[in-house]
Amino acid sequence: MLEFHIWDVFTDRAFSGNPLAIVTGADGLTTAQMQIIAQQFNLSETIFVMAPRDAANTARVRIFFPTAEIPFAGHPTIGCALHLSGGADVRILLEEEAGLVPVEIRNGQAEFTAPKLPVAQPGQADPDLIARATDLPADAIGLPGHQPAIWQGGPAFLYVPVRDLDALAAARPIQPFWSQAMQAAGVDSAYLYTPVKSGYRARMFSPTAGIPEDPATGSASAILAGQLLASHALAEGENRIPLEQGIEMGRASRIDMTAVVEAGELRQIRVAGCAVPVAQGKIRIPVAQVTKS
Repeated sequence: MLEFHIWDVFTDRAFSGNPLAIVTGADGLTTAQMQIIAQQFNLSETIFVMAPRDAANTARVRIFFPTAEIPFAGHPTIGCALHLSGGADVRILLEEEAGLVPVEIRNGQAEFTAPKLPVAQPGQADPDLIARATDLPADAIGLPGHQPAIWQGGPAFLYVPVRDLDALAAARPIQPFWSQAMQAAGVDSAYLYTPVKSGYRARMFSPTAGIPEDPATGSASAILAGQLLASHALAEGENRIPLEQGIEMGRASRIDMTAVVEAGELRQIRVAGCAVPVAQGKIRIPVAQVTKS
């Protein structure tokens, strides 16, 4: 039996934010066993904690959607680091598949530095097809200075600026246009956003990855910095940008993204948030006749 813990991430209230399953003592699990456990929890992400490869680091971790492994994700990083901190102000170093991720814990909040800076990706981001794929009118796609684009920083997302909060609330994936838009963009996830007084409100859809909608997406929030810089929405120096997500799902989340710009280029991206424990228990180790990896 393995121990697991459920935390709600990017919130300071239980039963809001983005739920996360943390499975500890996972060193003996195969990739297939981890995937089976992630499917069992059926949360947007499950993180498996193992001994670090380098003793100077805190832990090695692997992160899974219900359908596949991903190299890096924000809400598992935040929730796992807060769990491992035991409530202390401490620096956590997580060995993720995308690279080493440092996380600073201060006053019950965790802030990680993104392991990779975002890079624009080829692919088609046709506004008319995106409008059909999200069940929105064509004139709801785009903002002054902002157009749909594809960015990668570990995972990749199609970024879709939308006209206003009403359009954001009305958006929903519609087939077959959704699959056509994702295939054209070369991704399986779309991050829709629109400005609010405090920063931006967002929604993230990834139904083909087993996530109909995500209440809070830390990796996409970090990579958003690339989209905002390309849209001339960031200034020189340190840009602190509050992000809201999960509002339309009834699981309000708050993500604080900081983008550092020097000489017109991104130099660092940090993402911060809170998390609260909501459950714990034990789970059986599934039988999987595969080679350990």
